[in-house]
Amino acid sequence: MAREINDIRITWQNEDGDLLEGDFNFDEDAQDLETSTGLQTAVIISLFTDRRANKDDVLPDPSNLDRRGWWGDLTSNFPNDQIGSRLWLLERCKTTEDIVPRAKKYAEEALKWLIDDGVAVKVEVEAERQGTPGNDILAFKVRIYRKYGNDQSKEFYYQWAVQESRA
Repeated sequence: MAREINDIRITWQNEDGDLLEGDFNFDEDAQDLETSTGLQTAVIISLFTDRRANKDDVLPDPSNLDRRGWWGDLTSNFPNDQIGSRLWLLERCKTTEDIVPRAKKYAEEALKWLIDDGVAVKVEVEAERQGTPGNDILAFKVRIYRKYGNDQSKEFYYQWAVQESRA
């Protein structure tokens, strides 16, 4: 029988209509942080933690050469194992149509570990721009297909500091 594993539950919130953030919740009954056996926390960390930029990536701020990333990736026992996504590279991009396929590619890359580690048999990512130029968000719909059913689907929204596209 498989042992059930709990993660600290991160909830993705949009409280003020324009603030997108993850948060921990306190379970009053258990007198502890809420936990979850689902994949939402793992997906949030995968999408919204900054993965180290590749050597050939164009950084958002040419005056800042920090390629970010989690320090633990430097000592990983698994080659090319990195946590997070490169979505942060889009922070200062203009809100043009070419952003959507790049964002989708970065999200798929960030979630690939679910398949590699046998957590899922397939992961699908849909991405789209929502809102008006200069006040855009990227919307992601993530579908995770599990080996024995219990598939999960969740929408996530990502707002970044963009420069308005002027044609």
